[in-house]
Amino acid sequence: MLFTKEHFTIFTIDTLEERMAQIRAQIQPIFQQISDAALPLFEEQCHAPFYLHIAQHRRRTVYPPAETWAGIGPNKRGYKMDAHFQIGINADYVFVWLSVIDQPKNQQEIATSWLEAPDLFSSLPADFVISPDHTKYDVVPLSEWSTTLLRLKTVKKSECQIGKIFPKAQIEDVTLPEILAVYEALLPLYLQRSGINEMEKIES
Repeated sequence: MLFTKEHFTIFTIDTLEERMAQIRAQIQPIFQQISDAALPLFEEQCHAPFYLHIAQHRRRTVYPPAETWAGIGPNKRGYKMDAHFQIGINADYVFVWLSVIDQPKNQQEIATSWLEAPDLFSSLPADFVISPDHTKYDVVPLSEWSTTLLRLKTVKKSECQIGKIFPKAQIEDVTLPEILAVYEALLPLYLQRSGINEMEKIES
């Protein structure tokens, strides 16, 4: 078992100091556990080292975070400057994303590369969803991928997160292999954005 229903109650704690203490004690070790299992998968498929970046929320001085997360990518200094993988939790669900947020310099190129690969979206599991705004909990069906990507390509402040959410009600049934399966399903999209031909890599 990874996350439990009790982990969601952390987001009812009123003070920043107390909520962050519980996030560090209870949630961040789970991020580390998931990363320990996911990093070999990413590194084997992408032929590059990957790094875990756990959000520390250091800029907050009064209000506690409504969610917490970790980013995983090949840049040791950070993760938001490119497409990256995420694992996170808010008051309603655990999320596992391939994310493009906070206006990376290659945002248009990423959107274009994905728009040119519709088969990659049709091959994703039917229960995958899209989050068009990482500051909101709302998600849209995977069928809206092209609309979301067109906006990502043309609107500078737009975002796109693709993956799966695990609602609080079912969270205690979620296993590590299920989370890794989400990352594995998203890897072809990540490789497409990287200019790597997945089929050539598999065949070599």
